[in-house]
Order: sequence, then C-alpha cells, then structure tokens
Amino acid sequence: MKIVLFFVSLISMTQLLSAQEFKDAGEYLTYVSKIEKPISKEMWKYTKTVAHSKSAKRIDNVRKNLIKTIQTAKATLEKNTNGFNGDLEFRDQVIDYFSFSELMIKEEYAKIIDLQEIAEQSYDYMEAYITTRELVNDKIDAEHEKLDAAQQAFAAKYKVNLLESAEDTDIEKKMKISGDVFKYHSNLYLIFFKCNYTDVLLDSSIKNKDIAAIQQNANALQQYAEEGIAKITEFAPIEGDKTLANETIKCMEMYQKIASEYAPKMIDFYTFNAKFEDAKVSLERKSEKERTKEELDNYNQMVKEINHKINDYNKANSDVTNMRNTYINKWNVTGEQYISKHVPSE
Repeated sequence: MKIVLFFVSLISMTQLLSAQEFKDAGEYLTYVSKIEKPISKEMWKYTKTVAHSKSAKRIDNVRKNLIKTIQTAKATLEKNTNGFNGDLEFRDQVIDYFSFSELMIKEEYAKIIDLQEIAEQSYDYMEAYITTRELVNDKIDAEHEKLDAAQQAFAAKYKVNLLESAEDTDIEKKMKISGDVFKYHSNLYLIFFKCNYTDVLLDSSIKNKDIAAIQQNANALQQYAEEGIAKITEFAPIEGDKTLANETIKCMEMYQKIASEYAPKMIDFYTFNAKFEDAKVSLERKSEKERTKEELDNYNQMVKEINHKINDYNKANSDVTNMRNTYINKWNVTGEQYISKHVPSE
C-alpha cells in the first residue's frame, strides 16, 4: 500500500492557514501536505504493527486509529470550501482519495479479517484471502497513482516546483520494502499451505482407514510438493535472503517423503489388516474339528505379522507426527523472523 505524498520547494509553514487564503499555489500545496502527513505516519505505524506484533487487538486498534486520522484529514480539507482561489478540482480529488482509502481500510479490511477467519478451512479460501488482501492494496495504489498525477497536473498548471522531503521519502521507501516482503512471504506461504492442507486431508483419510482416499491424497501431495519446489524459484528473495525459500523447500521434501514412504506403509498396513480380519472371522466361524492344520498355521503366521506391522504402524505414525511438528513449527518461526528482519521497525 502506498501513501499520498505532497512536496513543495517552499519554506515549510508552521501552522495551517486559518483564513484559508493562499498567496500562491505552492503555499496551498504545503497546506494540503500538512493535512495529509499524519495519515502517512499512521499508515506506516499500521504496517509496522502488522509486521512486528502478534496481538490482533493491537493491530485492529491501530487500524481504527488510521481510520480516524483519515476522517480528521478529510473533515479538515472539506472546510477549505474555496480550494485555491476558487479552483476546487485538486481539493476534491484529495478528498475523494481520502474517502476511498477510508472505505478500503474500514470495510474492505474488515472483509479481509472475515476471510482470514475461514482461510485455513481450504486452499481455495486461503488463496481467496491472500488474493483479496493484495487486490485491496493494489486498488489503493492505483488511486494513489491517480492522485499523484492530479498533484503533478496542479503543480504544472500553477508552475510549482515539487520536491520530496527526506522524511516522506524515507516512509515511502519503507512502505515499498514492506509491501515486497509481505508479498514474498504470501507467495511462499501459499506453496506451503497447499501441501500442508493436502497433508491434513491425507491424515484424515488414514484415520478413516480409507485406502482409496489415502492413495488419492498421497498422489496429490506428491504432485503439489514437486510443483512447489519448482515454483519457489520464480520469486526473488528479499535482499538475497533465501532462508524462507530454503525452509519451504525442506517442507516440500518432507511432504514428498510422507507421500512416497509414509502413505504406502499405511496402505500396506490396512490392506494386510483387512486380510487378517477376514482370516480371523473365517477361522472363528469353524469349529475346532473343522479347522485344518494349514489354516491354523497360516493364521498363526498372520498373527505374528500383524503384531510386527502394528509396531511399525505405531512407530511410523509417531515419527511422522514429530517430523510434521518440527518442520511446520520451523516454517512458521522462520516466516515470522523473515518479516521481522526485513520490514523496518522504525
């Protein structure tokens, strides 16, 4: 998300003009800049809070403060009923931008929060959540570019030389960096989540002893992991830092191992267990006199095998659970550290 920036090559005013009479267009642009500046600072505060705070309450409080700041700026500029010497075009464009930004942050961000609450229920929901979040920011960026063009047109019309201030240039750079970091993290997270969610489906099918579903989900997991490894290289890491990419690749390799090694063991166990149960039922239906030596020998051998397979089954489940927890926790921690490292804190 970008911010509105107004820069004028004039001596800064110490106060907003109370009479709203301006000796020239440069003074008018400085007046508008002073109205807008608190929004830039509050927007940067919101971005920092999202990056560095785990408190949803704190993030929402900062969002609400941002909305109030925009509302205050809009109300202040609306009092300037004469614009610049009767020219209201630029004033109205700024007010429209404030209104649009307020709507996006108040309503669209609220929708994003709602999407976030259900995002983990499916890959489609997660993709919709991330796509919607980026779309809203892109819309605000597009409106900013329109307003920037309007500012340039106003300056050209009244022959004002625009100049960036060091403070506002610094904020703009930080906002750009933050946007790049969040987008990079989101791209890798979608790759990770697609496999993670498919693995959840695989685990559910294993618990339900559904051999067909186990095979289907294992095949999908193998495919998504392979695609994920290939796709990671499409995204340029921030400042060459590949730690999150490397951690994502490790997770993909873990999911490949689950699909190619763990899932077949589960299928083998349930297939053999079904045969064992059939043999047990068949034997129990016969009297002792009806049971042949071959049947008894076969059954006793199956008892030994099922006991061995049960031990292997339990060990495989324990190993995979520990492996999952280790890699997933490491990815989450690495993701948080990546954002914390690359999004400026001041």
